[in-house]
Amino acid sequence: MRDDRERIQDILDAISHIEKYASKGRKAFDHDELVQIWMIYHLEIIGEAVRSISEGFRKANQQIPWKLIAGMRNILVHEYFAIDHDEVWATIEKDIPALKHQLDNIL
Repeated sequence: MRDDRERIQDILDAISHIEKYASKGRKAFDHDELVQIWMIYHLEIIGEAVRSISEGFRKANQQIPWKLIAGMRNILVHEYFAIDHDEVWATIEKDIPALKHQLDNIL
């Protein structure tokens, strides 16, 4: 079983994968289905890793919106025909850099 630090590293790895294509901008996201799928897949990985982080770790790091991250994962996985691409892009553009910074500080 993976420990909390390994899960955090999984999240940071997924963020790196997202950043690789986010640098191409919104136009690439909007017009390239593979880029959309790539980014959504890695957001799902982030959400899945968050769900596996221990309650104690989450309580010790309450500045991170653990429930919101897991909730987005649920939407991406279970409501895939209703995914709001504007919301996904806003998450990639605003929330992912902030999450990366927070997790880097924890590690």
